Amino acid sequence: MHDALAPLSVTPVTHSMPMAKNHRPDRSPTDTASSPSPGTVLDRLASGPSRASRITHTEHVPPRAGRHAVWPDRIRAEVIAAVQAAGIEHPWAHQALVAEHALDGDSVVVATGTASGKSLAYLVPVLSRLLDGSEAPNGRGATTLYLAPTKALAADQRRSVKELSQPLGNAVRPAVYDGDTPVEEREWVRQYANYVLTNPDMLHRGILPSHPRWSSFLRALKYVVIDECHTYRGVFGSHVAQVLRRLRRLCARYGADPVFLLASATSAEPSVAARRLTGVPVIEVADDASPRGELVFALWEPPLTELHGEKGAPVRRTAIAETADLLTDLTVQGVRSVAFVRSRRGAELISVIAQERLAEVDRSLARRVAAYRGGYLPEERRALERALHSGELLGLAATTALELGIDISGLDAVLIAGYPGTRASLWQQAGRAGRAGQGALAVLVARDDPLDTFLVHHPEALFDRPVESTVLDPDNPYVLAPHLCAAAAELPLTDEDLALFGPACEDLLPQLEAAKLLRRRAKAWHWTRRERAADLADIRGQGGRPVQVVETGTGRLLGTVDAGAAHTTVHEGAVHLHQGRTYLVRDLDLEDSVALVEQADPPYSTVARDTTAISVLETDTEVPWGDGRLCYGSVEVTNQVVSFLRRRLITGEVLGESKLDLPPRTLRTRAVWWTVTEDQLDAARINPEILGGALHAAEHASIGMLPLFATCDRWDIGGVSVPLHPDTLLPTVFVYDGHPGGAGFAERAFHTARAWLTATREAISSCECDAGCPSCIQSPKCGNGNDPLHKRGAVRLLTELLRSAPDAPAEDRGP
Repeated sequence: MHDALAPLSVTPVTHSMPMAKNHRPDRSPTDTASSPSPGTVLDRLASGPSRASRITHTEHVPPRAGRHAVWPDRIRAEVIAAVQAAGIEHPWAHQALVAEHALDGDSVVVATGTASGKSLAYLVPVLSRLLDGSEAPNGRGATTLYLAPTKALAADQRRSVKELSQPLGNAVRPAVYDGDTPVEEREWVRQYANYVLTNPDMLHRGILPSHPRWSSFLRALKYVVIDECHTYRGVFGSHVAQVLRRLRRLCARYGADPVFLLASATSAEPSVAARRLTGVPVIEVADDASPRGELVFALWEPPLTELHGEKGAPVRRTAIAETADLLTDLTVQGVRSVAFVRSRRGAELISVIAQERLAEVDRSLARRVAAYRGGYLPEERRALERALHSGELLGLAATTALELGIDISGLDAVLIAGYPGTRASLWQQAGRAGRAGQGALAVLVARDDPLDTFLVHHPEALFDRPVESTVLDPDNPYVLAPHLCAAAAELPLTDEDLALFGPACEDLLPQLEAAKLLRRRAKAWHWTRRERAADLADIRGQGGRPVQVVETGTGRLLGTVDAGAAHTTVHEGAVHLHQGRTYLVRDLDLEDSVALVEQADPPYSTVARDTTAISVLETDTEVPWGDGRLCYGSVEVTNQVVSFLRRRLITGEVLGESKLDLPPRTLRTRAVWWTVTEDQLDAARINPEILGGALHAAEHASIGMLPLFATCDRWDIGGVSVPLHPDTLLPTVFVYDGHPGGAGFAERAFHTARAWLTATREAISSCECDAGCPSCIQSPKCGNGNDPLHKRGAVRLLTELLRSAPDAPAEDRGP
């Protein structure tokens, strides 16, 4: 470790310098000059009847000057010349600092803003080392492994590496190795590529179990690049942490000790999260020295409609419809834009609505808007990425599959349909615009949801708060156990290996022996079964084999749906959208993991309903809140999808409900829960008639608000409220992690409970509705049809509960 570095020569520059990824301008000066200012674009969007009143707040982020430095003198001259040939004369100060650490052999995380040149920061030392290695007698020399959370990002980075390293000739041989790589190319990658780009899934299932075939690559491994490392959170992040420990173990057996180079969006304590992820000490570089153009960030609340939803609640226009309108307007103006939406269906809907409205203006414009989401076939994704790069597409409705670092320089505006779950993700998405140095517009369009409504009326919670810490737990036994089996299958596990995988190994290994998954022979544990041990770990928590969506009649494969989402998204009767076309699901075969669909044009969308029961397995921690209790521990959740609603497109009006017959699913996980006593209910004036509704309303609103305090979104967590729970014998509200073994979200809720429940009470009490609506206490995923709910009872109940809450530690007083 090197605590001190040679002083860097730092020179301020103006913010007008190009600032796309690696600082290459994406458009000509004429294009940039002719682009309207972000303020002008916003004014045009806000013109027209009632539009201006929908903007609840506008934040102006001023431009920032950049600070240049010089590359460390150990970087090869040929690499510096290649970078200069790409139009980058000098690095930003943070890039030079990252390169210095990498050359010193220190693992380092660069956590700076979008378009700050993080890729170049790690690429320059990596290319220099590969160039050194190319002169080795065996010709293979040094190697580098690059990990991205998505295939699209790996493909995009390969293009960048090829462009930058072109002047270096054959010294740098980048290649993508993932599920889309043709079989005939894979052997070449193993034998000859020295910069292999892949994802954690392929590393876990393909590379590590076949490590003898990768021995020459692993033996020469000098750097492991982990891009967009802030996305490795919760259960997925915990799995990836154990995959990286397996990689380090195999590298050590081959005599290698790679340095980890991590790139992250701005996050709290990035070095702490990076160390938990990799298991090695990591130095932090978080002082962003890149320039930034002006950013105008608007908060936008769709208007109330004349319609009424469940229980007569007022209904706002949907964020999907509002975003589709805005994307249409931006496209007509010629403003290059991307609209981020949380769900695959939402991305499809926005693109379909925008295309229909654009066709009314100019048929040629309709072809310049498309959808981009996971589940598309590889050739569809690549075609969309090329069209976006070339400017052929003016507007794109995308899921977060496009958020993660794909170089889409030159965008003028970003629309965000619903708060993406964390402030880190919000800024990451907003940063997609303005990547060529021009000013940019970002608009957060609120959903009819407690958290979104709270945020558009409390902008300080977004703009005056630091971004969140990344939550992951590598010691989760549900995560660790299958990786111990996978590690033993790769090489027998010895006592010396156990420190690498964490203290929980000691308790787990006897259990794995008892289950006859591992066997102790001499001084090591061995995998004893014929099956592939790597198949035990479902690292993305998708719940099993993806469900294939197949068109009846033609037999054509349209795409896939995660197994965990199949019950709610491709059940019989569900509306399924793909590439702008609408399909109805005729049959879901869970045994063969196939959903059969046929093209249709129903005037509605579908939403699944489910029921949930919960039991307490073990209480780990318990804190008195007056006579009530705040608890954290292990629970078992039983969930069953029982029906689905048909909702009219655009308005969301409920047209009807149909029953379903799907099997229940059981989940053992972690939860936070609180109880209240009879005396507290009396003090809050809660009688038995309204108790269930008050608890239920508080549960819904607290789930909606938790993403402000933990790096999750409401679909990562679930809840149950019971007027008399059999395990606590008291009225109880549970909020649980929606992943086996827990994801750290409920634990974070326990430690921030006072601030979290205070914000929940404020969100309910400040809502302008009379009896409750989707902006405060109604939930889009409620299995009971949002019945019963009692808004005023929830406020009184939370007020009484918080009256007795112990003082919160300083770090837990706010999001």
